[in-house]
Amino acid sequence: MAFGNVKKVHFIGIAGKGMSATALLLRQLGCEISGSDDGFYPPVSDYLVRAKIPFSKGYKKEHIPPDADIIVVGKNAKLTPKENEEVRAAFASGKPVRSFPDILEELVEGIDTIVVAGSYGKSTCTALLAWCLTHAGKDPSYFIGEVTNGFDVYAHLGKGGVFVLEGDEYPSANWDDRSKFLHYRPKNILLTSATHDHVNVFPTHAEYLAPFRTLLKLLPSDGLLIANQSEQFARGLAEHRGGKTIFYAVEGATSHDKIWHAQSIVYGDRTTFDLMLGTQKIVTLATALLGAHNIENIVGVSAMLLEKNLLTPHELAGGIASFQGVKRRLDRKSDKTSIPIFEGFGSSYEKARSAISAIQKHFPRQRLMVVFEPHTFSWRNRNALLWYDDVFKGASKVFIYEPAAQGAGTHEQLSQDEIVARVKKAGFDAVAISEPEAGLAHIDRSLDKNNVILLLTSGNLGGLIETIPRLAEKKFPLR
Repeated sequence: MAFGNVKKVHFIGIAGKGMSATALLLRQLGCEISGSDDGFYPPVSDYLVRAKIPFSKGYKKEHIPPDADIIVVGKNAKLTPKENEEVRAAFASGKPVRSFPDILEELVEGIDTIVVAGSYGKSTCTALLAWCLTHAGKDPSYFIGEVTNGFDVYAHLGKGGVFVLEGDEYPSANWDDRSKFLHYRPKNILLTSATHDHVNVFPTHAEYLAPFRTLLKLLPSDGLLIANQSEQFARGLAEHRGGKTIFYAVEGATSHDKIWHAQSIVYGDRTTFDLMLGTQKIVTLATALLGAHNIENIVGVSAMLLEKNLLTPHELAGGIASFQGVKRRLDRKSDKTSIPIFEGFGSSYEKARSAISAIQKHFPRQRLMVVFEPHTFSWRNRNALLWYDDVFKGASKVFIYEPAAQGAGTHEQLSQDEIVARVKKAGFDAVAISEPEAGLAHIDRSLDKNNVILLLTSGNLGGLIETIPRLAEKKFPLR
């Protein structure tokens, strides 16, 4: 696929983050882009409008321009020829039909790629790599799977010779079961973790690890693997790779000269620590990001950038200090209330625990109230019941929103009653909430000035993500 000859591309399902990001990249190349979806909401809709990309709501065969050179179809379950007339027309048109990972595979050919992979930490690490390189004036190309503070767009084609990509292990398309990251021609890999996730696609941990093993085999002999020594499955995958492999960790790492780690951590509004390579201090770093998991992310990113000589330690420090974080990764929701309120991306056990631990470290004197939504298949699956035994450790009160219903019949779905009963059995003060207005009233009765609130979901908590901060602003305004 030579994009020099491609003038017009149509995206079916363009409102997805990966789809819209790919559309932005092709728009930057000069392609005329159109798209359709069943719903458009900020921030994706804002990016499309600013890029002057027209989009149609709903799916109709008439939305496909007759002179489109390529049609890109998203992964959503509704986007199949059987279910969707626009997708059916795309496959019947005789035009090339591609997934967005297919497009990225062509875009990265011949470029020095850094693929960030893992069950957690990949959005933050990808964004931080791109931010540090951009802050230092290196103009990297990047593809980030989440909206990131400080960036005008979350996908960009630069002239710096490096392409940073968030590597997702999820299947590429409804007709392509290969993990997305297997399309990205990795020259370098940052492997954050490999704990079991996406149980609806990978029922066993062995099945989940298989695409990661394939990814590592795609590295060229002179490619660089930076792997998290602190996470046993990432470490296990990396130890069986024959090429150049560098490990990183948080604290307590061996003094072996190949281990990057943090030392002398001081948590606060701006956390500081010394970046170490074995026993050698490289640079002191400061960050506004919360929690030990983000120090781990920063160390991994630093190892990649410094091992590849892409930045100096001084340039690295400037990038780390100015990074504002990824949306929904412990974003502070309001500066108008004395009650600290943060939104965490709670799509898995590890992400939830990291967010809770971070809040505990930074607000040790305040009582933690967690408002949690079991939104992903992983949280809703019966095999996840054990997670509820200790995931809320440190919380004084837990409100549990009703599980999402989409796809409930495709796996062993837990009920809200079962989840709440398990959390209570584990010794936590847990309350079920289902109707947003009644749930907000219950939270109102429980809220006091000594609370810190963590909104933990990959969904929207029925709108409570927006109404809880407004409640706190009214009840406990910042004076």
